[in-house]
Amino acid sequence: MGNFNFTSNAAVQKLNVQVEGSMSTEDAGRFIQEYNQIVSTFDPAQYEIILDCKTLNVSSPDTLPMLEQCYILYKESGFKKVTFIIAKSPVLKMQLSRVARATKLENYEIIEA
Repeated sequence: MGNFNFTSNAAVQKLNVQVEGSMSTEDAGRFIQEYNQIVSTFDPAQYEIILDCKTLNVSSPDTLPMLEQCYILYKESGFKKVTFIIAKSPVLKMQLSRVARATKLENYEIIEA
């Protein structure tokens, strides 16, 4: 079961997103809906989005299109920077990097914590 939580911090202009578990297509749909609601309350071009993925599992092939859709959202929203924080996981790092390349998301960084 996948879970997520959004926390917007106007003082430091960051949107913190915690994502954990295995995201289903239903979870991803809820994520996108909540994301759109929250991002509509500020100017993403002034913000950095930080995605805490330390307890996120590698996505299954059937949920990869939804993951790509999320990356496209980050890109289209125009965030200053997109940062992914992951546990040491070469497979997850490779998957996130591959999706970033596929969606042409350029202003991203993956930090292994």
